[in-house]
Amino acid sequence: MDEIFEALGLPSDHETTGHGALASRYAVTDLATSSLAAVGQALSALMVELGLAATPPGVRVDRSLASLWFHITVSPQGWELPPIWHPIAGDYEAADGWIRLHTNLDRHRDAACRALMVEPEREAVAAAVRKRQKDELEAAIYAQGGVAAAMRSPAEWAAHPQGKAVASEPLIGWDSPHARQLRKWAPTASRPLHGLRVLDLTRVLAGPVATRTLAGFGADVLRLDPPGWDEGLVATEITPGKRCAYVDLKSPEGRALFEARLAEADIFIHGLRPGALESLGLGERHRRKINPDTIEVTLDAYGWTGPWAGRRGFDSLVQMASGIAHAGMEWAGTDRPKPLPVQALDFATGYLMAAAAIKALSEAVRGAPAANARLSLARTAALLTRYEQPETVNLIEGMTDADLSPGIEETDWGPARRPAPPFHAGEVCWRWETPACRFGSASPEWRNP
Repeated sequence: MDEIFEALGLPSDHETTGHGALASRYAVTDLATSSLAAVGQALSALMVELGLAATPPGVRVDRSLASLWFHITVSPQGWELPPIWHPIAGDYEAADGWIRLHTNLDRHRDAACRALMVEPEREAVAAAVRKRQKDELEAAIYAQGGVAAAMRSPAEWAAHPQGKAVASEPLIGWDSPHARQLRKWAPTASRPLHGLRVLDLTRVLAGPVATRTLAGFGADVLRLDPPGWDEGLVATEITPGKRCAYVDLKSPEGRALFEARLAEADIFIHGLRPGALESLGLGERHRRKINPDTIEVTLDAYGWTGPWAGRRGFDSLVQMASGIAHAGMEWAGTDRPKPLPVQALDFATGYLMAAAAIKALSEAVRGAPAANARLSLARTAALLTRYEQPETVNLIEGMTDADLSPGIEETDWGPARRPAPPFHAGEVCWRWETPACRFGSASPEWRNP
C-alpha cells in the first residue's frame, strides 16, 4: 500500500515477519502492517533529525501482531470486559434494505428512538424499522441529532455525491505549513517522544488510538472530556499512558483551562465533528493566536468536502455507507451486512494520524515548514477497498497466550495483559508508563509541569 508512504513522504521499505491474514474480502492485515510500518518509518526519520541515530533505524513489522493491534487488545486476568455495544445498536432490515443504528451514546439512542417513535427495546425498534425506507430513516435519525447508516453497494457509494467527494481527497491532507518554534522536550534513544506534550480532544476510536500510540513512545498525553463522559469498554483500550481529565469547554473556566493547556502543547489532536470547536469560539484562527507553533492533526468521519463533510459518524457506519458491508455480504454469501472483522478504518486512521504527527514534528525539528494534517475514516475506506484479499491466504484466527506480553498491566478495572508490540524501529517499540485508567481520573495538568 504505497499510497500510505507517499502521503507521508516516507520510504516504504520495511521488514515484514509472520504469516497469515484476517478473514475478509479486503486486505485488512496488509492495511494493518502498512499503517504500523508508517509509524515506524516516521519514528525512524525523527530519530535521525534528533541526533539519536546516525542513519534511519530499520523498521520491522509482525503481520500477526499487527492484526491483533487492529482489535481490542485487553486480555483481562480474572475479570470481564463490559459489553461493547448498547442492546439496540446494530443492523436492522428496513422496507428496502439494511440500516445500522449506532446507539452507544445516550443522546444517539434517544435520537434514534425519537425518529422511530418507539421505546429503546430491540423488538420494538426492529418492527418500526421494517416499516421505513432506509435512506428516509437515515435522514430522519440525523435530523434528530442521531447517527445511522443505510447500507449501500460499492457502486451506489461511487455514484453518491459524498463518495465522489471522498474519492478526490488525499489520504492525508496537509495544510497551514509554517515554521514552528518547538518547545524543548527530553527525547532518548528508547523514548524519542519523552516529554513531548500532546493535547487530546478525541472520541472513539481513531483519534484515541493516535494519541495512545504517541504515549507509547513517551509523549505526555493529556486527554480532556466533558464531565461525566464515558466510552465503556474502549476506555480500557485507549487510555494507557494518558492522563484523563474532565473539563467543561462550555463554561468560562473550562475554556480558559483548555486555552492554557493548548498554549503549552506541542501537538493537538482532535476529532470532534467539523464546526464543533468553532461553535465554542475555539476555531482555527483563535487557536493559532493562542499557540501558533502547535502541530494539529484532525479527524472526521465522512471526509472534508462534499455534502456529508459535517456529518457525525463512526467506523461501523462508514463501512455500511461506503459499500464495505455490502461487498462483504456478497463475499461471504450471506443475506445480511458483513462488516470487516475488526474496526479497521478506526485503527488504520489512528495509526496514520500518529505517523502524520511524527512526520510534521520531524519537519519542525529540521527547521522546515511543518503542516497540519487532516484525515478521515471514509478516505481510509477508499484506500482499503482497492485491495482485495487473495482467497488462498492462511487465516489468523485470534489472539493466543503466545501472542501476549508477559507483563501485567494494573488497569483501573483489574490486571490485564496485551499483545506484544507489533513493530520495532531499530530497538524502539511502544510501552506505556501508566496503565489504562478511567475517564476523569486525573487533574487537567501535564504529567511533568
